[in-house]
Amino acid sequence: MSEPQSSEGHEGYENTRRLPVLEKPNDSTAGITGSGQSSSTAAYDPLPTLGDGEDGNGRFWSARRVPAAVLALLLLLVAGAFLYDITAVRADRQAMSWRKSLARQLAQRPLDDTWVLVGAGIAVALGAWLLVLAATPGLRGVLPMRRPHADVRAGLHRAAAAMVLRDRAVEVSGVQSVRVRMTRTRADVRAVSHFRELDDVRADLDDVLTDAIRSLGLSRPPALSVHVARPGRKG
Repeated sequence: MSEPQSSEGHEGYENTRRLPVLEKPNDSTAGITGSGQSSSTAAYDPLPTLGDGEDGNGRFWSARRVPAAVLALLLLLVAGAFLYDITAVRADRQAMSWRKSLARQLAQRPLDDTWVLVGAGIAVALGAWLLVLAATPGLRGVLPMRRPHADVRAGLHRAAAAMVLRDRAVEVSGVQSVRVRMTRTRADVRAVSHFRELDDVRADLDDVLTDAIRSLGLSRPPALSVHVARPGRKG
């Protein structure tokens, strides 16, 4: 009678039964980078953050206090100097030498002179700068929020929005550190995961951050971009 091939119950033998191995599918978008860090850069479509039909608001307009103050100060100095000189001439005094020199230069120099062209270019640049300031709202760091009431308008600073997303991201299991770069149209999240599969961590970050962006209540929610990588080697 032949003995069974199992080695259980016999001294000097070890259980050599092989355990099943789960092979991961070949994913060309996840791998090992040249620096020894595992990263996940698979392309995916961000989940929707707000439903259709949400009302939108424009950006907040800046008061432009600094440019207005600088321009007003320059105009005050130039106008004061000319007014003082004209008043001195009317009082039978000699005109200032700088105004005589300026009048002489303007009368003698041709229009194609280098200094005339430089002065005209500076004047055009200042005028264009003032037109841009007058036509653009400014306050790029404030994200407009939805207006549930017509008489209430609120905004959220981009730094505060980035802090909210970072705090929500670090709560995800497997996330070691997070960096968030928030712009008016995009939220770029880069996380470092020290355990769990990178794709699983990224999927959880997608869900958590999508819900976080929705809870911010922005009138134009930014697109979400998530990148997850392994921490670098020490030393």
